[in-house]
Amino acid sequence: MKTYKNLWNDLCNYENLELAFKKARKHKTLKYYVLEFENNLEDNLLQLRYELLFYTYKPNPLKTFIIKDPKTRKISKSKFRDRVVHHALVNILEPILDKTFIYDSYANRKDKGTLKALKRFDCFKRKISHNNTKKVYVLKPDIKHYFETVNHEVLLNLIKRKIKDNRVIWLIKIILENYYFKEKNKGMPLGNLTSQFFANIYLNELNRFVKHELRAKYYIRYVDDFVILDYSKLILFDYKNKINELLKAIKLELHPDKSKIILLNKGVGLPGFRVFYYHKLLKKSNINKMQRQLLIFKKKFDNNGIDYDKIYSSVEGWLGYAKYSNTYRLRRKFSKEFKEMFPSEISNIEINKYIKIYKSLKISFF
Repeated sequence: MKTYKNLWNDLCNYENLELAFKKARKHKTLKYYVLEFENNLEDNLLQLRYELLFYTYKPNPLKTFIIKDPKTRKISKSKFRDRVVHHALVNILEPILDKTFIYDSYANRKDKGTLKALKRFDCFKRKISHNNTKKVYVLKPDIKHYFETVNHEVLLNLIKRKIKDNRVIWLIKIILENYYFKEKNKGMPLGNLTSQFFANIYLNELNRFVKHELRAKYYIRYVDDFVILDYSKLILFDYKNKINELLKAIKLELHPDKSKIILLNKGVGLPGFRVFYYHKLLKKSNINKMQRQLLIFKKKFDNNGIDYDKIYSSVEGWLGYAKYSNTYRLRRKFSKEFKEMFPSEISNIEINKYIKIYKSLKISFF
């Protein structure tokens, strides 16, 4: 197995820190803390570089708040300068460790995501059901309190298999130790880029076990959600027990009440969707979240807190996402409500669309 010993200089390189800044500010360019950091960018990046090179870097305390989405979740946000460090770390580690991940791991990876996972599930569903003509069971486990129970020692040992640079390991420890939930040396904060990346490293043990030991053909994972499809309920029950034993070996366990084997025709929950044999539905929580967001947009717009282009872009993105399920009436209803809330507005995005249409029809209106 190839290992990597000299990564620290690349991590602390000014160009890497500058790239990390650009990634950290994405979609947040007008936030006051981004503007403040950018206003003195070179000095701020050089200061971070100095702190890293001389091992004096210490992350700021996390800012914690509660959201209901619809589950109650505790989100912990890092200061912007610490997010730059997180991106700098992931910039170096991701190209090395992503190669060790299986194809059917879809969270927080380039060219993956929820919609790719949904398409893959459709592909598996058609294959195993012979185009929806045979009965299919789905194992839908739930890892008990995953982000709260991730064991730091286990995670570091997994990383050390490939990463032999002690300075990089020092930085990872510093980041992990900045979060405390109930037990020392346990847990990762929801909201950090590093937590999402470390989740893939940690559960790659599960991926490899399911694919190489159990030899399950129809397996998909998205963060701590995963599914396995099979003809046999007994086989899936056996998989469930063996997976729980594997998870216990890495200091996790399945939730005894929430890990279920269900018939596909009852509907299977995937991130944002509920999938059946012949159709898909958006989860009610997803719809309710966007309806609440629209009201927030309206309030901000009326107070000149957001421009219409940004609202239109967000709504158009959600409607495009909703197209992946059977939501024609819902999208029509939502579009109508949106137009009623902003009756006299038109975005630059819409104008550019119309220009392209006219040009394609070779119509001049100037």
